[in-house]
Amino acid sequence: MALSASAFPTLTAQTRLLVLAPHPDDETLANGLLIQRVLAAGGAVRVLLLTDGDNNPWPQRWLERRWSIGADARARWGRRRRAECVAALRRLGVPASALQALGWPDMGVLDRLLQPDWQAPAELAAALADFRPDLIAMPALADRHPDHGAAHVLLRMALVRQGHAPALLGYLVHGRGDAAPECGAIGTAAQQAAKEEALAAYGTQLALSGGRLRRLARRPERHAPIASVPPDAGLALPWRPSPLLRPRLRLTVATASGEARQWPWRDAPLQRDGQGGWRLDWPAARAGQACFARLSLALPSPWIFDHWGWREL
Repeated sequence: MALSASAFPTLTAQTRLLVLAPHPDDETLANGLLIQRVLAAGGAVRVLLLTDGDNNPWPQRWLERRWSIGADARARWGRRRRAECVAALRRLGVPASALQALGWPDMGVLDRLLQPDWQAPAELAAALADFRPDLIAMPALADRHPDHGAAHVLLRMALVRQGHAPALLGYLVHGRGDAAPECGAIGTAAQQAAKEEALAAYGTQLALSGGRLRRLARRPERHAPIASVPPDAGLALPWRPSPLLRPRLRLTVATASGEARQWPWRDAPLQRDGQGGWRLDWPAARAGQACFARLSLALPSPWIFDHWGWREL
């Protein structure tokens, strides 16, 4: 299935679309039209849901009139959100049997990436082998939610284990407008109405963020073709953080082949590039492997979104 930066992939009865959703509602907000278009063409759809969205405390406090949220309460909230996902997919024409939920911890996808047992890429690889998609819609690497960026990297790792190469489309939910991809799924008025009806199934999310989510659902659905290695990729880091921040900075690096590490900035494998910046000096990078790097600040904060996020090197 050939892709270009300006052409949307042709959807046919042979299309097998896998939507990778880190949380319940990502499949609807960013892919509700795409899902319906694949089904209208006679193709098959599967939604791979990484987490149940259980770590979502403020709507839970509001709707359940509680302050303290323990493990049992989070699990109950996760079951509620997964049930909303099933209802939303039904309104898009997707049966419950097409939802595969992995039950990973919400706000814990990055932790799964850093686990040394490589279990997370193996789980994703197994899901790919079971469904054998030829088209995958996945979070864009530029998405600023830490679960979304880590989900992108994990799926790229899983694809290395596969014998076939599906076309990849990146979707952006959380991030700057200038990072918006170029080609999109333009649905009919009826399909847009079904998408908004599907979003209405997410009462837990609409309670405090209804206006924002409805705006996200109404904006054009955009997906960027993802190449295996960007044409402008190099080993230079795109960030030049202030020396005042460096004691609190963490650099995470992962390779498509499955290795992942995290260091404090002072211990990270970096070299000065002679132009005021930094280059990654890691054996996998020097060997020419595609690498993904993330810069983060190790400070407690109620703000969950990444400031720097991920880049592919």
